[in-house]
Amino acid sequence: MFDVYIWFYTGVALTIMGSLGTAIGPGVKDPIIRTLNTEIAAVGVSLIFLTYNHTIALLTFIAATAIITMILLRAIVRLEEVGAEL
Repeated sequence: MFDVYIWFYTGVALTIMGSLGTAIGPGVKDPIIRTLNTEIAAVGVSLIFLTYNHTIALLTFIAATAIITMILLRAIVRLEEVGAEL
């Protein structure tokens, strides 16, 4: 009926692909694309947490990821406004 392992393997695949995309993928010079690739890895980790039904860990991870993403995007925008080379 509901196969839990497919979510685990999908999470592992997203984590690996997101990490590789952040490190060596296309568009790594653009900080916005690099941040979005990091989010793909974060979704993969969320799926792994869901597989093991770690609700508190999942909620903490989602909240921390949302806050960190907002801080990173704001820092990138500020650096571009200043004219710093990223």
